[in-house]
Amino acid sequence: MNFFSNSRQFHKALAPWIFLPLFLSSITGLFYRVSKDLLGYSRDQVHWLMAIHEGEWLGDNGELIYVLLNSLGVLWMLITGFQMFSKTISFTKKVTKGESKG
Repeated sequence: MNFFSNSRQFHKALAPWIFLPLFLSSITGLFYRVSKDLLGYSRDQVHWLMAIHEGEWLGDNGELIYVLLNSLGVLWMLITGFQMFSKTISFTKKVTKGESKG
């Protein structure tokens, strides 16, 4: 249980490191899809965006690690974020019922 009580600190410590790869992946994925589908570029013209999106530029082993860490990062941020959110909701319910804030 102590692990989850420290999730706020873990979330805060990991968030900056997880932000950049996730941001890079989402922006390049978005630009790839918009360029290909809406702007009419061919797959070959925008493949460099997909290479960045999938981490191909890191090589075979690096690509696997990049995708794995991105996935684990999203899951970690969702789990710890949901836990912090649920604590906030339960705290709000206690305060609105008239219980003390302490």
